[in-house]
Amino acid sequence: MNFFKYIKAVGTGPKSNKDLTKEETIEAIQGILEQKCESEQAAAFLMLLRVKLESNEELAGCLEAFDKYIQRVDIPESIELGYSYDGKSKQPYLFPLYSSVLKDFFKDNKEIKPFELVISGDYLQPAKEGITVKDLATQIDLEDNIHFFNRESYFKELSDLTDLRQKLYMRTIFNTTEKLLNPASSKYAITSAFHKPYGEKYINLFGSSYENILIVKGSEGACEVFKDFKYWEKEGDEIIEKKIKLEDFDIHYNKEYENITLEESIEIIKKPSEELMKIVKLNVAILLYSAKRVESIEKAYEMLNKKDCCIVRFWKWLLK
Repeated sequence: MNFFKYIKAVGTGPKSNKDLTKEETIEAIQGILEQKCESEQAAAFLMLLRVKLESNEELAGCLEAFDKYIQRVDIPESIELGYSYDGKSKQPYLFPLYSSVLKDFFKDNKEIKPFELVISGDYLQPAKEGITVKDLATQIDLEDNIHFFNRESYFKELSDLTDLRQKLYMRTIFNTTEKLLNPASSKYAITSAFHKPYGEKYINLFGSSYENILIVKGSEGACEVFKDFKYWEKEGDEIIEKKIKLEDFDIHYNKEYENITLEESIEIIKKPSEELMKIVKLNVAILLYSAKRVESIEKAYEMLNKKDCCIVRFWKWLLK
């Protein structure tokens, strides 16, 4: 394979660099995935492409190149949680706590169609350290409405590039395109971005694969919120931004960890605090909204707490 032409295209210099077409990108990425080029050539291309800044067409070409290899199954009534693959260190993962909250919600609201959760994990990828989804999902028993997909099994070609990516130790085009691979043919998706331009980029990149997609400004690049946040979604032809404040939900969570360990994370999940469970319910409310089960995050949160509110009112009445 004449891979040098792709390196030359993106690495000649600011005046001579050119964006690859979608077809050229597909060929280059598939060459890397199938290891038809030298590892040094692959690393040079990924680094230079990143420095040049990937065009939207290059991102779309990379994502399309993946389709040749991904082994998908059908869990259509599901929402894919698009976590980053570079881990978390300041907060625990919340997804193991979503399952029982969702089950109770659908039990109490039988008119609303249930959905399941899909998460994907792999070995730690650059460019930071932390606990990965795979670290946690393979150490605990997940309930039957959470489906963990090990990328080493359903997309081995990308997983096999872990060593190369760790040696390069920088973000590449893969960090962007791997967030939502849709291994379960999900109808709905949620992932994270730090600011609106990337929120728009993700909606345009991934949106056609789902009936609905929501982008949140989550903690540590994950699709989980622990403090005030923004989110982006498409309404008609326009991408809009909305803001959510935790105080409006009477949530006052302010815990943050320093290099949280896997053992600490598991212990927190086993014995979550009352305030953390409020955060969990807020995140579940976001999922319910993303999956178009409710008209707003606020309404979903109110419905999730309806039973608790009734119990509180009952005890207040008894104590009068």
